[in-house]
Amino acid sequence: MAYLTYIIDTYQDLPKMVTFIHPHRTGWPAAWHNDAPGYDTVTMLTTLREEFVLEHGYANLRCLHNPGCPAEVRPFRGPYEEGEEHKPHEQAMAASWIELFGGDNSSVPEVLATPCCSQFAVSRSQILARPKQEYEHFRDWLLKTELDDFTNGRVFEYLWHVIFGGEAVHCPNQNSCYCDQYGRC
Repeated sequence: MAYLTYIIDTYQDLPKMVTFIHPHRTGWPAAWHNDAPGYDTVTMLTTLREEFVLEHGYANLRCLHNPGCPAEVRPFRGPYEEGEEHKPHEQAMAASWIELFGGDNSSVPEVLATPCCSQFAVSRSQILARPKQEYEHFRDWLLKTELDDFTNGRVFEYLWHVIFGGEAVHCPNQNSCYCDQYGRC
């Protein structure tokens, strides 16, 4: 909700790059989703290569694939395997996709994947590739959906990269991610 509200409220005055992050500064376990040295958000942000984000339009700030890649969400999967009952977002994804993007079941990807945790950087031009009304539609969906906050948050966790122009599966090579995005070669 906060990410979408920021985009909607600043749509005409966006900076050339925006980073969307969690409020944790450092440390395990609070900032486990930051894979910068020391789980430090400041290190993550100060080493992020702006030119990479501007060139590619979008960058997930996490390079580690687990959780999230290579196939975190399979909307049409059959019965869950032991221990995977914790994926209500997977069960909700097909209907959510159709409500958010339109189409029918044939338009829903078989697999959605990206490194976890909804922290990313995106360029102004990539945000502006969608009209403001679409972001308003996404936020309205969040306000009206009957899904609980955990589930709709997880639905968006595996859609941000798609919203910003990526393929359904966005799992860049970890070493390349560290090198290209952060200069840790």
